[in-house]
This record gives sequence, C-alpha cells and structure tokens, in this order.
Amino acid sequence: MLHLPSPVLAVLRAIIGFFTRGKFVPDNPIAEFNLDLSQPIIYVIPSNSLVDVLTLQLACKELELPDPFEPVMFAGEAHKRVAFLVDSKGETLEQTIEQFTSALSIHRADESHNAQLVPVKLFWDRYPGRESVNDLMGGKPERPAGVLKKTWQLVFKGRENLVRFSPPVSLKDMAQRQGSDKRIGHKLARVARIHFSRMQMIATGPKLPNRRHMFEQLLASATIREAIDEEAKAKNIDKAAARQAALKYLEEIAADFSYRNLRMADSVLSWVWNKIYSGIEVNHAEKVRKLAQEGHEIVYAPCHRSHMDYLLLSYVLYHQGMVPPHIAAGVNLNFWPAGPFFRRSGAFFIRRSFKGNKLYSTVFREYLGQLFSRGYSVEYFTEGGRSRTGRLLPPKTGMLAMTVQAMLKGLERPVTIVPVYFGYEHVMEVGTYYKELKGKSKDKESLFSLFGMLRKLRNFGHGYVNFGEPINVNQSLNKLAPEWREHPEEGLKPNWLVPAVNDISNQLMENINSAAAVNGLCLSATILLAAENRALPRKQLVKQISLYTSLIENVPYSDHVTLPEVDAETLLDQAISLDKFEIRSDYLGEIIGLDEKQQVLLNFYRNNIIHLLIIPAFIASALLQHRSLCRSQLVTLLEQLYPLLKGELFLRYQVSDMSDLADRYLEEFAALKLISDEGDCFNIDSQRRGRLLLLSQVAQESLHRYAIVAALLAKRPHLERAELEQQALAGAQRLAQLHNIDAPEYYDKRITTNLLSLMREQGLNDSQSAEGLFKQLSPLLADGVYQSISELLDLEA
Repeated sequence: MLHLPSPVLAVLRAIIGFFTRGKFVPDNPIAEFNLDLSQPIIYVIPSNSLVDVLTLQLACKELELPDPFEPVMFAGEAHKRVAFLVDSKGETLEQTIEQFTSALSIHRADESHNAQLVPVKLFWDRYPGRESVNDLMGGKPERPAGVLKKTWQLVFKGRENLVRFSPPVSLKDMAQRQGSDKRIGHKLARVARIHFSRMQMIATGPKLPNRRHMFEQLLASATIREAIDEEAKAKNIDKAAARQAALKYLEEIAADFSYRNLRMADSVLSWVWNKIYSGIEVNHAEKVRKLAQEGHEIVYAPCHRSHMDYLLLSYVLYHQGMVPPHIAAGVNLNFWPAGPFFRRSGAFFIRRSFKGNKLYSTVFREYLGQLFSRGYSVEYFTEGGRSRTGRLLPPKTGMLAMTVQAMLKGLERPVTIVPVYFGYEHVMEVGTYYKELKGKSKDKESLFSLFGMLRKLRNFGHGYVNFGEPINVNQSLNKLAPEWREHPEEGLKPNWLVPAVNDISNQLMENINSAAAVNGLCLSATILLAAENRALPRKQLVKQISLYTSLIENVPYSDHVTLPEVDAETLLDQAISLDKFEIRSDYLGEIIGLDEKQQVLLNFYRNNIIHLLIIPAFIASALLQHRSLCRSQLVTLLEQLYPLLKGELFLRYQVSDMSDLADRYLEEFAALKLISDEGDCFNIDSQRRGRLLLLSQVAQESLHRYAIVAALLAKRPHLERAELEQQALAGAQRLAQLHNIDAPEYYDKRITTNLLSLMREQGLNDSQSAEGLFKQLSPLLADGVYQSISELLDLEA
C-alpha cells in the first residue's frame, strides 16, 4: 500500500466518500461476531488496493471498528492492521505468509494474546459474467483490478459498493490447534483464498448461462428425450414436433437473468420501499449468510401474503450481500410488462397444474434440477398462492417433491430450505381478499391492475422479513427415509417420497410461523376485534397490548419471533399512525375503535400472529367458562383440542408439551395478577377479569368452527364429504351473521376443508367421537353461541 501524505489521503478519502454509498454487511459486525475490541483486530483483504483500504477505513469509522491505517499492538510490537492476500498477478504474497507465521509464533509463545483475523471483501461490481468455452475448460484465475479499472469502478460502480465482513478467526485457537510454522501460515492463506472465492460466489452467483445452449443441453438429456418420444407416440406426431413443443415449454418456463435488470430493480425498489414503507426490518439473516458460506444449496420458502413478497425478499438478499434467487412465479404474472421484467430478474414461470401433461412436467422438473446443479438458489411459495385470511395455507408439496427428486440425481451440495416470514403493517391487496372470499371473481393480473396498485402508494408502515430455522433436507431424509439415497428404478416414484415430503412441508410451515414478527398494528387489531362494539378506551387498549407483549416475551413461542423493543404506548402510537382507527375523545379521554370496513380488513393482520396467542387464549376461555377448573382438567382439555389447533395454525409444540406449557402460562397469568391459585385450582381476579375476557376471544372463532363441524359430524354422519363441507361453511357464515362476526375464516372454504381433514386424521369423524368433542367444546363457547349452533343445526330435535 502506498505511503502518501495525510492531506493526499484526506482528499482521496473525500472522493471515495462522494462516489460510494456506504453499504455494509452485517450492519453491526461487533455485535453479530462478538468481536473483542480489547484484543487486536487484523483485517484480511484480497489485494493491495489503496482505494479498498480507504473505503474500508470509511466503513470502520461508521461501524466503530479500529482504523485500518493504525498499527495494531501486541507482544510489545507494532504490526500492520491490514494483511493483503494476493499480488497484482493473483499470487499469494509471501510477506503475508510471514506476517501470519510471525503472529502465530507470538500467540503460541504467549497465550494471553488473542488477535482476531477479520476477512473483508469489497465488492465494486457484482456482475457474474456469462459462461464461455473457456469456463467449460476450467477458466483462469481472476486477477485483482489495476489502477485504471479500480478508478472506473469507483466512478461508475461506487454506488453499488458493498463492504462484506466475515466472522473472525482466532489466532490463539489456530496456534494452539495447528502450531506456528510457515506451513500453517500457508494453510491460513490458502483457507482465506477459498473463503474469498466463496464470498464472491455468494454475492454474484454462478456465471449466467447461455440460455440457448442450456436449452440444447436439457433437450439432449435422456429424461427429456424419453418424454419427447412418449409425447410423439401419444399424440401421433413426429419427434421434431414433440421436440419443438418441449422447446416452447422451456421458453415459457425459463428465467433470463440480467444483471443490468437487477441493478435497475434495486434502484426502483429502493425508491418504492422508501416511499411507501417507514422501514424494512430484517432479522436472523446471519444464519442464511452462514449457510451460503458453508456451500449449501439454499431454497427460500416464504409465506405468501402479497405480490410484494418476491420483490422484497430479492431486495433484502441483494443488500445482505447475496445473489437474489431464481423465483417460481405463477404463469398468471407473465403479462407485459411485468412478465419480461420478472423473467430478467430471475423469475421462472410455472403453471398451476401439470395434470395430464407429462412432457411439461418433465421439462419443468429437469429445468429445476438444472438450476440446482448449476448452483443457483431458488425461491418458491409452498402455499401455492397468496393467503386471503392472513393465516398460513396448507402446503402444496409439488415443488418440494421436485426438489427432493433433483437431489436423487446426485446433487453433491446439501440442500437447505430457509423459511421466511413476511410481516406487513399494510398489505395493498388486502381489500380485495375478503371480496374474493365472499364470492367476487379474482381480478386477472394485468398492466392496469399493476398501475392500480402503484397509484395507491402511501405510508404503509414497516415491513418485516424474518428468516426462520433452516431445514437441512439431507438430514431430514436421513431420519424420515434412511434408504433415500438408494436409486429407484427409472420412472418409478419411491414409496417414501410422499410421506417424507409431507412431513418436511409441515415442518416448514411450523418454522415460518415460528419466525413471526409482532408489531403494534397486529396487536391492536387482535384486541379491538375482540372488544364489544370493536372499541376500547385508550388506557384499556394500552394495558391489553402490554399484557400480550408480556405473554409473548415471557413465554416465548420461539427464539425467532421478534417483538419491537418499545413500550405499549409507542406500539399503539405506531398503529394509530397508519390511519386505520377511528378516534373519538370525550371528557374521560380517547376511545379507539374500528369502522365497519376496518373491522373486516384488520382480521388479516390479527391472523398473522394469532398462533402466538391461541394457547393462552384457550386457557383463558377455559378459566372463564369453568367456574372451578383444576390444572389436571385444563391439561386434559388442551391435550384433546391441541391436535386441531396444531393442524390449523401450524403450531410448533407437541401434545406432550401441553402440561409444561399450561404451567408456564398459568405462572405468567399469576405474575400479571390475572388469577390466583389455591392448590390445584384457580380464581380469577375480578378487577382484571375483562383483560382475561378479551384474551379469550382470540380463541373463540376457532372454537366456533370446531363446534359446528363436530355437531354436524355427530348428528348428520350420513352426509357425503362435499355436502358436509357445504353445510359446515354455510353454518359458519350464518353464525357470523347472527353474532355480528365479520371475519374471513367463516368464508374461506379451504379452512373448512382442512378442518374436516384434520378431524378425520384425529379419528374424530365418526358420530360418537364427534359428539364427545362437541360436549367438550360446549362449555368453552361464549354466551349464546352454543344456543345458536344448536338451533342452527336442529341439534335438539
């Protein structure tokens, strides 16, 4: 690195500060990597570049890290703060080997030292390049950029600059485990080179394929050639026509990723997020970065609540220093101009159904396998479509099954599914969802609908992207189907595939819900929708928000659930700022309520977090409806009803957890002075009964639907499945009208269908079992609801 006068460095630093935008990953290396600032920190960067070191200096100043230009002191001597890995020819610098060897010797001799090597990669251009013949033959190692190229990158690519820090390497640990000779210094440098190479792959992805060449490769594969032959025979056409049909399918399906499109999308989306959202909060991304660094094939599997989902995830990953994934998008989005834009942003298009078209299904499956084999990350929505209620939908297993089938072809890298939870304080499509549930035809996606959405841009509050606990598919299959690596006969589906995929899919949905983002709007909506006349005094609403945050914080659902670190007053103020509430004032203060439209729409946001509160709400219902409920009775009730709650809301607990969970919630209720216990039974505090009553209402709608279906199964066991679904749905809707409940669950046929399937799985679909369930549910129902259900279904006749 050149030694220049301080004034010259200051001028260069100012120029770099002008051209760069200051993006760092992670945004707090000290906290994420648990860096010890009392011990020496040495930065390792790929090449000796003054521009890179000055850019690093600016980043370190903002992140409160040691200045790379200042020497580091240990063993009474001054050492260089920055180690450069390679020279201008791309060869490892001998002086760096000596620097590593000397430092290791000092640490081996004196264990009080613990210098931390922090690898830092600076990205100026994230274009991966295109495949060429040279790449197929192995290619040549990339040399560091020269002065002219670096200047060009600074001026024209400076706004894309990204400073990527990696977890530190302890020289003390290296010295203790490996020793301190020059051979270990070489090994450390070699590991660093591999690390930087992998970081480059993570940020840019593999080189972009020649699309036409990839199509020819796929069409030449044995699997697709066989499918073409079968197509020709089945439709009595020549092979050339069948091959042309396969090629058209590929053109319809395949992405055409463009780095230029990605840069443009980043600029547009940065403007969009800043215009319509108050902020985008990202949590637990460090786990995903670690998986990528370890070489996993990553499949992103988010929940699906809005068309914003795929745009938001790609944007977040790009700003986390990772290449955006290839996204499985519904073919309904392939309209101009959105279709070409999405395709060039990495979207590949999938039809809603493959039924009856073996050639299409084969082509799609082989294309997906090609993405995995080339090292592209993939994103698909396991729910298959956007949720209209705010709850997770039952998983569609087709894409996951094809992922597993791709693994059977010998994919070497471990495949890991990363659940992603999206939380919004406003979903722009939510107004149309309820209309669709009540019978309105779904509007076809088009340019006009796109403009209609853009026209509504305003402050939508915060957006949340929470990464959940990853699922290593290889390890899951080892447990679920130990024989999975045994290759079945060509064309045959292994017997273990369907049950294993179903288990992994359910685990995936549970992990998505386990990464929920709690916010003020979700909490306020949950409370106001439970209140009489959908309104509460501000003081009471704040107390109830405080109650719910205490339950979520003190009896945590999972380590991945996030809760804003602000008080209940601030959470309510944040919710009020979204202009969804009616606020009236009188002599005693403010009353906060919902108008008729918002009573419907806010169900969506309540349902985003209902799974976090359903168990304490059920316990509250049991305590309120049973005058003398003992612990053993409560646990029995929980254990009997929990399988239905788990199946509907994808809860993470097992039935065996109910006893311990009941104790933890009862202890929290007691700590909050909602109840007092007398031995094995409980008394409700009369002054706080209203708070417990509001909480209990969270479970009431689920209990209503369970009671209706159980009553139908008990009294009308002769009904065919379709008729049973229709009567259960009609009964729920009638009950909603009688008790002034305007919630989407009562109109969603899929929820009713899923509930009937769950009851059949639990053995509750015969008359006797269903009647027993109904008797258990009856005491838990709110006043008047039991009578309404009885009269509605003529149960007393």
